[in-house]
Amino acid sequence: MAGVLEGLKVVAMEHMEAIPVASVWMADWGAEVIKVEPLTGDMFRGLKGAHGMTTEIEIGDASVNWTFQLFNRNKKSLAINLKTNEGQQILYKLIKEADVFLSNYELDSLKKLNADYESVSKINPSIVYATISGYGSKGPDSEQRGFDHAAGWARTGMQYMIGEPGSAPPRLRGGMIDRGVAAPQALAGILAALYRKEKTGEGQELELSLFNAGIWTLALDIEAALVGITAIKDDRTKAKNPLYNVYQAGDGRWFQMSMLQSDPVWPGFCKAIKKPELENDPRFNSMEVREDNCEELIRIIDEVLASGDSDMWEPRFRENNLIYAKVQSPTEVITDPQAIASEIFTDLPHPLGIFPVIATPVKFKQNPAEIKTSAPEVGQDNEFTLIDLGYTWEDIAVLKDKGVIL
Repeated sequence: MAGVLEGLKVVAMEHMEAIPVASVWMADWGAEVIKVEPLTGDMFRGLKGAHGMTTEIEIGDASVNWTFQLFNRNKKSLAINLKTNEGQQILYKLIKEADVFLSNYELDSLKKLNADYESVSKINPSIVYATISGYGSKGPDSEQRGFDHAAGWARTGMQYMIGEPGSAPPRLRGGMIDRGVAAPQALAGILAALYRKEKTGEGQELELSLFNAGIWTLALDIEAALVGITAIKDDRTKAKNPLYNVYQAGDGRWFQMSMLQSDPVWPGFCKAIKKPELENDPRFNSMEVREDNCEELIRIIDEVLASGDSDMWEPRFRENNLIYAKVQSPTEVITDPQAIASEIFTDLPHPLGIFPVIATPVKFKQNPAEIKTSAPEVGQDNEFTLIDLGYTWEDIAVLKDKGVIL
């Protein structure tokens, strides 16, 4: 079955995560995505570990980089030396036939390689051209390099605001701003630009940055600052709404309570924690007085939940229709019955065998996403891509001899 983006041609000069995640969604949805890499390949291919985890898994007698597979399945790889005139001409031939060009190379690098918007739009005026950089194209730090930990996490205020008051700034799990925020933002912009292109025939340049993406993620706190309100770091012992807080059961399991409008659920909450007498207690019988007496109520809830194991409390939370979730580890997530029933995981076919991966989050009912191929080897599709562009086998041999392609 054809994917929703079947027939769309995408050229991606990409590395690491931000743009590769945007392009892998497009590839899963049926677009033809050609990943343009240097002869040495995307630096993500050589990543040997992250957060103390190995990036290699054994399949048969060989090892596979599972992180690279996750973000580069369904793509083709074209490995060319873009520092050569011949390499740039290959890129231009690709661009001339493409609908979308996207990159997270440094903006000055794109300009040096003649792959900036001004150069690309001369070849294909109707192309949708998208970049993600650290800080954008303007301002004193426009040329500063920036991974998501720095540009999207620390500098945006997120690292400052998350964590208990007085604690060290918490570390970010790698790529969360890249793949969770910037990539979907880029994809939304690309699809909007494609819609306009369909109506007008006009191309579009899109600019995104990890800095901007992180600020949008912390929008409520940043907007508060804009209107003169100082955002306050959360302290769980002083949460103004005690029913929007985290609590630990007697076996060490934490629960996140998420009842923003607490009055409708207050009777059920009191019943769930076996404290019906709290329902009409004048200290706690409305949202306003619970806020006034939040520290006292939190101490009571802490003491009550610590008296029983999570297996006792969770059925009671469900029976009383509370909005909550267990704080789970990744190992627990992959066996979560809801995740399995929702088909959040799928299989990736690889020449060495099949292994599980996370599926694209958007579920199209009539034209479902599909993983047809594993991530390509460096330059795996060089010859056939060049043949399609009009090069002969003799041309390809010369390009190889000159070090333009693998």
